[in-house]
Amino acid sequence: MNRLNKVGRSAGYAVLAVWVAAPVLPLLLWAFTGRWVYPALLPQDFSTRAWARVADPQQQVLDALGTSLALASCTAVVGTTLGALAARGLVLYAPPAAGLLRVLLLAPVLVPPFALAVGVQEMFVRAGLADHAVGVALVHLVPALPYTVLVMTGAHATYDIRMEHAARTLGASRTAVLRNVTLPLLAPALLAAATLAFLVSWSEYLMTVLVGGGLVTTLPLLLFSTAAGSGNQPLTAVLGILIAVPPVLLFGLAAALLRRRRAPWADPTPPSPRTERAAAS
Repeated sequence: MNRLNKVGRSAGYAVLAVWVAAPVLPLLLWAFTGRWVYPALLPQDFSTRAWARVADPQQQVLDALGTSLALASCTAVVGTTLGALAARGLVLYAPPAAGLLRVLLLAPVLVPPFALAVGVQEMFVRAGLADHAVGVALVHLVPALPYTVLVMTGAHATYDIRMEHAARTLGASRTAVLRNVTLPLLAPALLAAATLAFLVSWSEYLMTVLVGGGLVTTLPLLLFSTAAGSGNQPLTAVLGILIAVPPVLLFGLAAALLRRRRAPWADPTPPSPRTERAAAS
């Protein structure tokens, strides 16, 4: 029975690996293709010309990569901070109309994206924030904030604020409480929220087009314009890889850090009474 379970588990992992790798394999082949004409199943010639074109300043790929990284990092930091503050207020202090505030904060994920983008663009144009990187950075917070609020609300639901009160009673300043109590206890949730906000901003296309007006170029915009306008499949594949790799690396790093420092609220298997007695003895 154990051997059957092991075989079944291995088969499941193999199917999952094929499912994940299947879309990536053609991308890797096209990224190193010099000539691939139908009906050949594999490229007739391999080349690194597409990678050399990425380094060409005229292609604006490196500039778009830097812009995407800056916008996603800014969204992660600001979105996580705002989400943490909103969740803390909603959960720990229960303000009047807390339910309505939750709905308003989560509204960007409840409204169809195109309708939301058109409405937001109108506001940004009237505020003079359109066609500017600052406006794009702000508009990326709109779809990212609901996710950070959701993550931080879950973290604060089991957060014991009495730890802060005890530290204050012992004479700790507000800054010391924040540095030594609040941030360490919420660190896993903050990391998860920042990762989600980064990923949302990194792949954002519609709002970047509408608010950036084509003057703020990110990697998703460059990918879509290359795929639709140039017909250069190898360059499109290279751009696709450049967009896919950072989120995968970030997700792996975040997963590793979360595994090393698991929060008490994230532990699905609380210790049994026997374990607690053994630990006490």
